[in-house]
Amino acid sequence: MTVQVPQPAVVPEAPARHGRGRAGKAAALAVIAGCNAMIQLDDPIVNIALPGLREGLGLSAVSAAWVVNAYLLAFGGLLLLGGRAGDLLGRRKVFLAGVALFTAAAALRGFARSAEFLIAVRAVQGAGAALAAPSGLALLLSTFGEGPARKRAIAVCTMAGAASTAGGLLLAGTLTSLSSWRWVLSLDVPLGVAIVLLAPFVLDETPRHRGRFDLPGALLSALGAALLVYGLAQAAERDWSDPVVAGCVFGGVLTLAVFAAVERRAQQPIVVPRLFADRDRLLAFLGTLAVPGALIGTYFFLNQHFQQQHGWSALATAGALLPLPVTMAVTAVAAVRLERRIGIRRLWVTGAVLLMSGNLWLSTLAAGDGYAVTVLPALILLGAGMACCVLPPTVLATSGLRGDEAGTAAGVLNSSQSVGGSIGLATLVAVSSHTGGMPGGFTTGAAFAGCALLAALLLRRR
Repeated sequence: MTVQVPQPAVVPEAPARHGRGRAGKAAALAVIAGCNAMIQLDDPIVNIALPGLREGLGLSAVSAAWVVNAYLLAFGGLLLLGGRAGDLLGRRKVFLAGVALFTAAAALRGFARSAEFLIAVRAVQGAGAALAAPSGLALLLSTFGEGPARKRAIAVCTMAGAASTAGGLLLAGTLTSLSSWRWVLSLDVPLGVAIVLLAPFVLDETPRHRGRFDLPGALLSALGAALLVYGLAQAAERDWSDPVVAGCVFGGVLTLAVFAAVERRAQQPIVVPRLFADRDRLLAFLGTLAVPGALIGTYFFLNQHFQQQHGWSALATAGALLPLPVTMAVTAVAAVRLERRIGIRRLWVTGAVLLMSGNLWLSTLAAGDGYAVTVLPALILLGAGMACCVLPPTVLATSGLRGDEAGTAAGVLNSSQSVGGSIGLATLVAVSSHTGGMPGGFTTGAAFAGCALLAALLLRRR
């Protein structure tokens, strides 16, 4: 079913060069999907390398946490600014700058000799990702018009991200077992270099739209998102009543509320309020906020379950988790055809139900349960469910946009996913610590999937 979000007086954006043919668009999609794969690859790399990194540099638990948090704070805090920058300065230019910054920081971290240096380059890497991710999605929107071609392109990017996660798990696990953590941290550098070299030749620059940066809005959005993400990250290790957690979460929410008030009066806001006027687009943003909470606990809990309960190596653990991203990659392509037959609303509902089922299945996991009976079916359900929950909100959030709104919409979509991941992990860890283990955490993951299901059911029927 073709998605049409009715908007009055909308000027759709056309590709910068109308003569680009099918081969040119395929090359552009390969570069954009490669960027998505590179960013997705980084998470399993860092998580698997972290134990060796702590030992090699003598990091404390606090310093190790900042290796992760520095990236999250910069990425989550600068996404809205990154999306707006692409609209005003040219998306290819901002995309290239982001990928180059990300790649340079990824290369430098392999030479880290201190915690301070490593944390600094991780922050720079997060800033690069915040520029590249929304600009990459906006370039995809300007390359592929609304309709089946755009949906296929979104599915290809989803498949590339899932495949890179699968490959990253195996490569990082192998290198961790055979060599130094420094080699593991350099895995995504070759891909970043290839993207920087190819992008100028295969990506068309988008027109620069007149306007200026909303400096108060940029500062407030960055500060509010950073406080919220940091507070939620700390909530995964501390009690919710802890002054740091409560203060950061409350301060983040308050700052974002002030940001919303400022944006209503700004002449050229960093986030256009019109983006939230359409009910389906608003539900797409909210659904994207909820979905990460239904999946993030799988990697977090099962990593510990396999390595601590069963004594598996990093490589064996990576292999055990592999069916999830592989299923997601395969299902992402099938989801496009399935959407044509059952519609975007039913596809989203199906994905949310699969995510709920996978989490509830894993909530019954006990220490002595076998992998093939208890874990493997749940991973397949989760992979298929996640693939079906990516396409619908992405299509709905990016349909019916004006020419100068694609980057902003992409920034909001990426911000929803980033903050949603932080909310999900903090909530799952807090619940599991109070309920005594994984069952409570996976049950909470099912509740997040239920929130995504509610958003899908509230969509307008088409």
